[in-house]
Amino acid sequence: MASFSPRVNEKEIVRSRTVGELLAPAAPFDKKCGGENWTVAFAPDGSYFAWSQGYRIVKLVPWSQCLKNFLLHGSKNVANSSCQKLTRQNSNGGQKNKPREHIIDCGDIVWSLAFGSSVPEKQSRCVNIEWHRFRFGQDQLLLATGLNNGRIKIWDVYTGKLLLNLVDHVEVVRDLTFAPDGSLILVSASRDKTLRVWDLKDDGNMMKVLRGHQNWVYSCAFSPDSSMLCSVGASKAVFLWNMDTYTMIRKLEGHHHDVVACDFSPDGALLATASYDTRVYVWDPHSGDILMEFGHLFPPPTPIFAGGANDRWVRAVSFSHDGLHVASLADDKMVRFWRIDEDCPVQVAPLSNGLCCAFSTDGSVLAAGTHDGSVYFWATPRQVPSLQHLCRMSIRRVMPTQEVQKLPVPSKVLEFLSYRV
Repeated sequence: MASFSPRVNEKEIVRSRTVGELLAPAAPFDKKCGGENWTVAFAPDGSYFAWSQGYRIVKLVPWSQCLKNFLLHGSKNVANSSCQKLTRQNSNGGQKNKPREHIIDCGDIVWSLAFGSSVPEKQSRCVNIEWHRFRFGQDQLLLATGLNNGRIKIWDVYTGKLLLNLVDHVEVVRDLTFAPDGSLILVSASRDKTLRVWDLKDDGNMMKVLRGHQNWVYSCAFSPDSSMLCSVGASKAVFLWNMDTYTMIRKLEGHHHDVVACDFSPDGALLATASYDTRVYVWDPHSGDILMEFGHLFPPPTPIFAGGANDRWVRAVSFSHDGLHVASLADDKMVRFWRIDEDCPVQVAPLSNGLCCAFSTDGSVLAAGTHDGSVYFWATPRQVPSLQHLCRMSIRRVMPTQEVQKLPVPSKVLEFLSYRV
């Protein structure tokens, strides 16, 4: 395992170029809390960007128009520009597939967001499919919102209409993730120590409860082929689940504090986890080995210090769509872009009170949300990947890592196709 820490002067590292920012409106005088931006998300097709603006509000903006506004009017935009407001109970539909700005009042503090799109030929696991209230077409785009009261609300992105209200969690819904295969399987992670699996093609039927966490569950993420789920939480927990059998595959051990974020690489061969122990680990999820460690404090803290308040808590992590870069966001007021084969960040950007981050669908922009409900955007590193990296990514588009390791080819070729440091 390689341990990478920021031991060089970060002033010598390239600063990321600011693309723009969406500033939240001033908070009402009588509201001292509840304005945090806990989550940001890009639609799978790149058409929309969404974020929790605080105080029950989710803002949906057409992403291409947002970028044009940054170019035309400069980087700063106030997030309460005029647009259609959608209440909790109804909405006014327009041209269905023409992206428009929406403001959605979710009725409670929003902790999590996820976009989902359907593939019609991907059938529901429910038997009585003829009794469905909703029949999702190929152009369907949904937004799931996880709330402070444990509810999950499902919205039609194009019309803003509330479609489903999923009720079963008894605590905050901290994270949401849709299966990437278009099946509209949704997984929710909650402070009630459970993960729940919902089938939206079966009118939001709850299919399974995944138990195993002894404390809060902070985040969850599907592998690109939808076969595996990672969930992370308090008490150093990193769990991997088989999503065909809904059973736990293994626990990954190595962190020294709560683990708060996770993300798979686009080829499914790597898994990144972020923890309050000041570290981001990159794992081989198929073997459970830690391949890389990106440290945010140098020298690396001892396990006792890492397990407490250390002023370097890592809040978020996200894999870029090129599979070559990882973004992390920490309490030291810095966003870092790491390259998976280098020992220090390749780019950094200043950010105070950051909470979450996500790459745009094309990977060109990173969005990060903050405590005051605002969003900041930076251009991501644009570097030419090595031939080895291209080969490793390409072969995993047609077979999983386990099958790559079984190929009848010389050992040197297998080594070339493996992620090792």
